[in-house]
Parts: sequence; structure tokens; C-alpha cells
Amino acid sequence: MRITQKRAAVAVVSALQLTAPATYAQQAIRDRQIVRQQAPPSNQGGNVPAAQKTFTGVIAKSGDKLVLTDPLTKTSYQLDDQRKAQEMVNRNVKVTGVLDPSTGTIRVSAIEPL
Repeated sequence: MRITQKRAAVAVVSALQLTAPATYAQQAIRDRQIVRQQAPPSNQGGNVPAAQKTFTGVIAKSGDKLVLTDPLTKTSYQLDDQRKAQEMVNRNVKVTGVLDPSTGTIRVSAIEPL
């Protein structure tokens, strides 16, 4: 009778080991579905909205547009709000906004003198 109990115990443990990964996988799938349901809707392109960043440099004229130039990296960024930039021409500034890397344009939230 002892051998039968041992075999039964081994069979139960083996069955648990075989079903445990499936149960874990099913739980992981359910967890992902819950996260998707709770996540805010994404924008139309499926891209995550870009975070605001801070850029420093000098507001300068480039043709008929005002741009932010970083003298250290020699990088220029176009500014979508020319009116805000007009007040800061030839001044060191901190620009807060979202950079569109495809156009090199900063969507300006704020421009402050340094």
C-alpha cells in the first residue's frame, strides 16, 4: 500500500508541475488584457505622445524665421511660436516644449530668459 501512495503522490506532483506553467501563462495573458483595458487610449498613429523637454540656447534669425541655436552643439531648432520667440531675439533662453524630430521643430510651451 505504501508504494501505491508514493505513486499517487508522484502522479499528483507531476500533474501539478505540468499544469502550473499553463496556469502561469494564462494568468500572464489575463494580466496583460487588464493592463490594456486600464491604459489610456493611444493617439491615432499608435505612437506615444512625446514628453516635454527643455532646450537652451540663443534665439536668432535664420532667413525670415526665428530659431533656437545651441552654440555648444551648433544645432538649430525651428520654433512653432514665432511671437513668443520675437521677444527674446539675441538672448540666452530656456525653451520648454516638444521636439518633432522629423522636422526639427519645437512645439513651444514656454520661453524664458536665462
